[in-house]
Amino acid sequence: MKTIKNESYAEITVKKSKFIANVFPVDNKEEAEKKIEEIKKKYNDAKHNCYGYIVENFEKCSDDGEPSKTAGAPILDIIKRKELQNVLVVVTRYFGGILLGTGGLVRAYSKAAQDAIEKVEVVNKTKGIRYTIYITYDNQKDVLYWCKKLNINIIDTKYDKYIELKLESTKESEEKLLNNVKIEQNCIITDENIYIEDKK
Repeated sequence: MKTIKNESYAEITVKKSKFIANVFPVDNKEEAEKKIEEIKKKYNDAKHNCYGYIVENFEKCSDDGEPSKTAGAPILDIIKRKELQNVLVVVTRYFGGILLGTGGLVRAYSKAAQDAIEKVEVVNKTKGIRYTIYITYDNQKDVLYWCKKLNINIIDTKYDKYIELKLESTKESEEKLLNNVKIEQNCIITDENIYIEDKK
């Protein structure tokens, strides 16, 4: 899946109207909707917060009070043209007092979205899981070896009676790890709805 690694921002002015584009990587619809609400609060004095997003082949857009198909659809079209998934683009407009017409609005929203997307790093990601394993201090070297070999990302380590490792990887890599190392407790899967960077 082609997606983005980082957030980005771009701003343009067209006939005194200011268009502010914010781009976010998102893993699910709930995260996208939460980001939209955050932007609406951040720019609560703006007249329009228009958006488009694609998450796991689900797509949604909003003109937020602009004439139909002059804002949300052009934003969504930019995401589609780049063949991106799990991406949200919100373009905020501060009205400058001069009407742009439907063609002018389409061009302005498209340009703001395009400028912001051009600043992101595009990566390939694959479906993964986040999980926790507990290992002994004697096993640590062996486990770290297999994590590196299988491209398993260690996101947190805690040292107590056992070593607690929070990991992210594909389901396939998790199974290979557990087949090759000894752990002290059952593997605890905490999230099966994540995407991880494909390092192959």
